[in-house]
Amino acid sequence: MEKISYKLDVFEGPLDLLLHLIEKNKLNIYDILISELLEQYMEQIDLMQQQDLDIAGEFLAMASRLIQIKSAMLLPKYEEAEEMRRELTGQLIEYRKCKRVAAVLSEKISFDSYCREPAKIKADMKYKRVHEPSYLTAAYLAAVGRGKAKIPPPKDAFSGIVARRIVSVSSKIYGIIRKLRDGSSRPYSTMFSDAEDKSELVATFLAILELIKGKRVRVEGDGESCELKLIIGGEKQWTEEN
Repeated sequence: MEKISYKLDVFEGPLDLLLHLIEKNKLNIYDILISELLEQYMEQIDLMQQQDLDIAGEFLAMASRLIQIKSAMLLPKYEEAEEMRRELTGQLIEYRKCKRVAAVLSEKISFDSYCREPAKIKADMKYKRVHEPSYLTAAYLAAVGRGKAKIPPPKDAFSGIVARRIVSVSSKIYGIIRKLRDGSSRPYSTMFSDAEDKSELVATFLAILELIKGKRVRVEGDGESCELKLIIGGEKQWTEEN
């Protein structure tokens, strides 16, 4: 005959069985008589074996634990046995508290209810809200404006930045030398009189600095009344080197 799997209808585990025996025999849980408790426990194990039930390993492990505690208590010094008994007592007290809490929760929570899965409802894609025409017009203009923001700006927008006339510094150097070639001094401000834009003004200024640095032109006077004069031999030297 095939053995049925062991599962007690009353006891969920060895602690549950021990707690039942303590309450049945009215034992003090804080001062357990291990010998009496072991005897009752082994009777339950024998009853399980007589009924041809598979005994769970945890029940046999608890039986071995009780036997070990009883054996240790037979020694002259049984401090270890007392420690093991206090540990078992603590586990039983904690299990009893959990069992009482479970009984209270079982009255408030029912596991017999059934939750139905949400039904799949076809989405209604029709827009049913009503808006004022002015609100729709404003929303449309705002959307169009955001779309235009992504369009690259026209080339005319960069004309003032990148479309400037390029003036060569070398050409302005030749122009300054031509103005000073007669050997006379010329006011500093007259060097910029024929400039048409900022690019030409900057190129003229750089040209004057280059001539002064190369000792081809010297500055006479100070402040706004200063004048430029070509250094003798400077024109020839600059022409041969450049």
